[in-house]
Amino acid sequence: MAVKSSTVSASIEPNLKEQAEQILSALGIPASYAITMFYKQIVLQGGIPFDVKLPCGKPLSMDDLSEEELDTELEKGMSSVRAGRIKPAAKAYEDLRGKYGL
Repeated sequence: MAVKSSTVSASIEPNLKEQAEQILSALGIPASYAITMFYKQIVLQGGIPFDVKLPCGKPLSMDDLSEEELDTELEKGMSSVRAGRIKPAAKAYEDLRGKYGL
């Protein structure tokens, strides 16, 4: 007789688990189904179904920038402002909180 289910056990941060389960609940998807979908995608894709890498190889902290690199990044920001590519601070913080779970 074929096994119909198997148990997966993993330890993750409680806050991360809670946030993910709230989203899954809103979508009407039990966590076990989401894990099954993830595993199926691993099999279909032949690996993790998304990129696992550091973003753009850029420094992750301002402290890691040289003075010249910091000036360049600040100038890019000022050019965006001058070109009208801006968003309200509240929207920027909301986007960051959503992206990084803050």
